Amino acid sequence: MLELDKKVFGKITTKEIIGADPPAIPDSKNNFENELVTLLEELKSTPKMNLEKLLDDQKAAEAHVNSRPGAMALAQDKIQLFNEYNEKYILSIKEKLNS
Repeated sequence: MLELDKKVFGKITTKEIIGADPPAIPDSKNNFENELVTLLEELKSTPKMNLEKLLDDQKAAEAHVNSRPGAMALAQDKIQLFNEYNEKYILSIKEKLNS
């Protein structure tokens, strides 16, 4: 069973991704875009020693959201949006780790 109230991308929870509400376009896309901006801003001030944990946490969130990708009742378009924005965030974390 998925933890529906688990925050998986900034303030966005599992139930917002796999549920019917909010709709993927434009609401969820706007929510992901806004959260990405906020997360990238926070990343600027995150100490390097905390980046590995942040990266691990985000990979765990990705596994959590994608643990039931074939379930037809789930909002596949929003899961795809999550994966797209999560990948951008993970890439930014890796870039800061390697800088």
